[in-house]
Amino acid sequence: MKDAKKRSDIVDIFFFEVFEEEAAALKHYLNPETDAGFTWKTIQEYKEEKPPASLISIRTQSVIPVSWAENLSGILSRSTGYDHMERYLKTVKKNLPCGYLPLYCSRAVAEQAMLMWMFLLRKMHLQIEKFSVFNRNGLTGIECEHKTLLIVGVGNIGHEVAKIGRGLGMEVLGVDIEEKHSDVIYVSLEEGLSAADIIVCAMNLTPDTVNYFDYQVLKKAKQGVIFINISRGEISPSESLLRLLDENHIGGLGLDVYNEERELVLFLRDGRTGRNIEVNAALTLLKRPDVILTPHNAFNSFEAVDRKANHSVKQINHFLNEGCFLWPVPVHIIDNI
Repeated sequence: MKDAKKRSDIVDIFFFEVFEEEAAALKHYLNPETDAGFTWKTIQEYKEEKPPASLISIRTQSVIPVSWAENLSGILSRSTGYDHMERYLKTVKKNLPCGYLPLYCSRAVAEQAMLMWMFLLRKMHLQIEKFSVFNRNGLTGIECEHKTLLIVGVGNIGHEVAKIGRGLGMEVLGVDIEEKHSDVIYVSLEEGLSAADIIVCAMNLTPDTVNYFDYQVLKKAKQGVIFINISRGEISPSESLLRLLDENHIGGLGLDVYNEERELVLFLRDGRTGRNIEVNAALTLLKRPDVILTPHNAFNSFEAVDRKANHSVKQINHFLNEGCFLWPVPVHIIDNI
């Protein structure tokens, strides 16, 4: 290996937030000469004053201490989003190499979105519950063919959602500031909200998209709309969603991501106190039959996990050999810190 990185006293690379299948895939692709450490914990759960390696890899729930910046040579986020990296770079005001994985999970996340809206349209919660008495009262669902699917944020994931929707015979509309897919019919948000039977949020998280789908915006959608968020929880506040469900304006809700997700995770795992309004709202949503919540797991297919490990190791090898990432966090973010 070249001397492009600082050498840690412990390992070459340390992975946080690694589940079992992911660890196995990473070990399969890692160079045997690369020393790697693994933990399922977030950084805040790991509770160390200094980083265990100069090159670390996280997902989206770890909070990197500001004090670690001077001991880090690089950070790889095993995620398609990089908003958390942007916040860290702006906080530490250091030109620290950061990488992400833009291409590994588009199909997996899109399929999860489809599973959620189908689950809700066909009232699967109630179907499963009523099997024990074999009662069909109140179980009549809705077919998705000829329904209008609105995708807000038509990037790699959103485009896969569009392809699935068309395959199911749905009318597919898209909202995006960049209209880059010729096979998508783009509309304004107002037009889309008034037409949509199902809304899928696949937007990037930016300062402009925080609270994008709040109460006032989703109140403009037609009554009974199904809302799915598989991008970032900050875009759709849980309290707004709960209120709209209580008012019977939203007919069903599917979430794989959550506002205040880090605090929600800590409470669900070990009951840590300090719950705020958004965490309380998410916990209330969990009790409803017209809601499906999954643990930020839409990416998690065997195919995507394999691609994720492969792409992560490509990033790591490139960094160890060249001192930079193959897929770096966009330059304008680092340039503006």
